[in-house]
Amino acid sequence: MLKWALIFLIIAIIAGIFGFTGVAHASATIAQVLFGIFLVLFIGALIVGLALGSKLMS
Repeated sequence: MLKWALIFLIIAIIAGIFGFTGVAHASATIAQVLFGIFLVLFIGALIVGLALGSKLMS
C-alpha cells in the first residue's frame, strides 16, 4: 500500500510541475489517504506485536 502512496505522490509532483492542478490535487489526495491507512495499520501491528510478543517470549 505504501508503494501506491508513493506512486500517486510522484504523479502529483509531476502533474504539479506541468500545471495540471486537478490531476495533481487528486493524486495528492489519494497519496495522503493511502499513507494514512498505511500509518494506522503500522501502528496497530506495532501495538499488537508488542502486546503479543512479550507473551510469546515467556
